[in-house]
Amino acid sequence: MAKTQSRFICQNCGAEYRKWTGHCDACDAWNTIEEERVEAGPKATGAITTGPRGKPLDFVALEGQSARPPRIITGITELDRACGGGLVPGSALLVGGDPGIGKSTIMLQAVGVLAARHKCAYISGEEAVDQVRMRAARLGLEKSKVDFAAATSLRDIISTLEQSNHEVVIIDSIQTMYADTLDSAPGTVSQVRACALELIRLAKRKGFAVILVGHVTKEGQIAGPRVLEHMVDTVLYFEGERGHQFRILRAVKNRFGATDEIGVFEMGDTGLVEVPNPSALFLADRDAPVSGTAVFAGLEGTRPMLVEIQALVAQSALASPRRAVVGGDSARLNMILAVLDARCGLPLSQFDVYLNVAGGLRVGEPAADLAVAAALISAVANTPVPAETVIVGEIGLSGEIRPVGQTEARLKEAAKLGFVNAYVPKQGQSAKKKLTIKGLKQVEIVHLQDLINLFGQDIGDKVRPREGMY
Repeated sequence: MAKTQSRFICQNCGAEYRKWTGHCDACDAWNTIEEERVEAGPKATGAITTGPRGKPLDFVALEGQSARPPRIITGITELDRACGGGLVPGSALLVGGDPGIGKSTIMLQAVGVLAARHKCAYISGEEAVDQVRMRAARLGLEKSKVDFAAATSLRDIISTLEQSNHEVVIIDSIQTMYADTLDSAPGTVSQVRACALELIRLAKRKGFAVILVGHVTKEGQIAGPRVLEHMVDTVLYFEGERGHQFRILRAVKNRFGATDEIGVFEMGDTGLVEVPNPSALFLADRDAPVSGTAVFAGLEGTRPMLVEIQALVAQSALASPRRAVVGGDSARLNMILAVLDARCGLPLSQFDVYLNVAGGLRVGEPAADLAVAAALISAVANTPVPAETVIVGEIGLSGEIRPVGQTEARLKEAAKLGFVNAYVPKQGQSAKKKLTIKGLKQVEIVHLQDLINLFGQDIGDKVRPREGMY
């Protein structure tokens, strides 16, 4: 009879300890270490070379032709885009997101469409049959030929899938699955790792695509061991704010396609509706130009996307003025403020600065620096950016404006939406020919001071501290 041993494992990162401690040294988390009981396997009696000889490996050359993996088209264009063109048979896909963001909804919509052409199974460990039926009726999918089951026992699920011929299997969620070979609660590191490994191994052996729905921690990371993301072929994060109707499905890992690809959805009464032109949707509420706003030509994966960046500069009565950023990078905002002060003589240290990316989208690429600076300067000068103007460029520490990648794709998207002006960096000597976009007038910005001059020469007088303020 195998002996049962106790070990203490961090539920956040999977680190193991010989005894309980309140602090995990690996991930710096508190109160995440729990005791788990496992059966000790037989101890090794010697080196591996003393046992039976293994069979020799067949080495091959890297040069050669390999067939591209076939794809299972879900019929939801934005989901297929995020997956790299569809689901790959025999692959494992992990979908994570905040509670209530729409993970179960988009998965049910996907299998509802796929069931017309492929044999699909949906296994839920969180909801009962009646709950899923109510959601299917709300989405108009009650007549879809989807094989549904509510189960949490990994042994029962494996036995069922062994005898079936499903092409797509969805597990909602992996944290609720339970392997009876482990003496630990569902959702622990050991359970999540063991259940995911068995499901992925079965999917690769039988050739069906398995989609694992995962919970996330309060920091936004997928709950459970980090090795779970290494085990799967594709990792998708469902992003969005509860106050906005937009949902972003972002690929952060994809062995069969590009990373950082996104799909855009809009939450409605009948579920998630895909948005084929997110630029027009993010800019739909723009009226007449107002000060403190600028349109940035961004790039998400291979998709150009135009978003509005808003800035507010207000006199502060505090010793340490506020710096609030929603949807952007606070470190880059501080850098831009420092460059405006040191290189352009525009001191904003005594002001509260608020920055917001409209629509709930998150922008992190350096190409947004020039648009952020334009919004700040526009707010200080109380002068709107010229109408129908798009801005893109990276700011260096010396104040120079550096070129960005795929400028042509960004500007073509702006011209398609009716923009007529563009503030862009000066093209370097490596450019083979001058970039021209029909209907779009380009203004080259060499230094950040050139952008300030477009708003007037008296901006510095508007940011001087008030007399007797301190």
